Amino acid sequence: MKSLCLFFSLCLLLYGCSTPKFNQTIVTSDINNFWKAYNQIQTTQDTLQQLQLLKELYLEPASPGLKDIIEVRRYTAKEFLTAMTSYPKFWESIRENTLNVYLHEEEISSDIQKFKAVYPDLKPATIYFTVGAFRTNGTIKNQHILIGSELAMADSNTQISELPEWRQPYYRAYKPLQNLSLLCTHEYVHTQQNEFVENLLSLCLYEGIAEYVSCKVTGKASTVPAIEFGKQNEQKVVNQFVNDLYLMSVTYNWLWGENRNHLKVRDLGYYIGYKIAKRYVAKSKNKQQAIKELIELDYTNETEVERIVDASKFLPKSLAELEQDYESKRPEVIDILEFENGSQAVDPKTKSITVIFSDTLNGIENGLDYGPMGEEYYPKVENNSRAFSKDLLSYTFEVELEANKTYQLIIGSNFRLKNGIRLKPYLITFKTKKSIQTANDS
Repeated sequence: MKSLCLFFSLCLLLYGCSTPKFNQTIVTSDINNFWKAYNQIQTTQDTLQQLQLLKELYLEPASPGLKDIIEVRRYTAKEFLTAMTSYPKFWESIRENTLNVYLHEEEISSDIQKFKAVYPDLKPATIYFTVGAFRTNGTIKNQHILIGSELAMADSNTQISELPEWRQPYYRAYKPLQNLSLLCTHEYVHTQQNEFVENLLSLCLYEGIAEYVSCKVTGKASTVPAIEFGKQNEQKVVNQFVNDLYLMSVTYNWLWGENRNHLKVRDLGYYIGYKIAKRYVAKSKNKQQAIKELIELDYTNETEVERIVDASKFLPKSLAELEQDYESKRPEVIDILEFENGSQAVDPKTKSITVIFSDTLNGIENGLDYGPMGEEYYPKVENNSRAFSKDLLSYTFEVELEANKTYQLIIGSNFRLKNGIRLKPYLITFKTKKSIQTANDS
């Protein structure tokens, strides 16, 4: 640890001696425009007039950053107006902080310069301070960092009693204004990263790497409550993460949502990615190269992701072993009641198909899909007929078949056990007889 700290100190010292000051562009015009609009909107109760003032004074003169955050978070004019007119105590309590944003610009620029000292390939990004409608404190679009000041610039004096109950915990748990510069650095890291892949590990790495790098280069401790909780409860957190790693429906237990498992703490995915990044750098001989590899990680390259995660030795087994463990727990389709899979002589009078499972499913999620041959070979299914058996060991659906035709369908992985483990997809392929047999035929 001492050698790692010495490395970063030398980076900053050498960079400061040899390189001119990094010029960071920070745009705050949207904050002034917001308050102009807010003041005028309070002078009338006419909703149409309020909307017109909002558009003229805030939305139409929007900076590229405000336009981006509106697009990214899908804000509407009506949503902005509702936020501006519903919480007068909140807005008055945060007004001064937002108007004094210039007081933080030097610290923000200094921290970005520290980032460049450790990562010389830093691509410039513009920081936009906007006022949104409570859906992000910070995000990015391309090389634009988008700060939602109504969240990011709150402090202990901010009045939150008027806000919805679900929103208030953020203001209580975090210290937004105190850590504004660290937030900007975190989002700056995101502008340098490649796009993540939609799976739990990728998302945790994407956020955790940004948190680790921003903390390391600035010398500031993370203020994400999940980081401290993870340190104090690491074994519990890792065990739960391993259980959830291949479950596609649990992302919001780990990032950007309310954690509904027994740990209860939100954003624990930040801790997973943070700790993998920290251990990877600590175990690397070339610290600066390790930082570069983390920032530039290609999330579509499964081999590289696996290499970095395994090299950190943070998880109890390699990713290959963890995946093998998961696969061994997945339920399977073990039989079809009406005919043998692959049969070339299925009676076209067959009215239903029943699949038998190897284990008891949860009786909720299900899914049928086209086979590799496409929609043309998918049987006509009566969707209202689809049902689990009472013991949840089988699933039946009514079909309408034609004679002398090949059919395919997939019993999909959306079926799952009560603990969320998904069914192994099962391809059903069969062909019906040439004609419907009658008594005269015999």
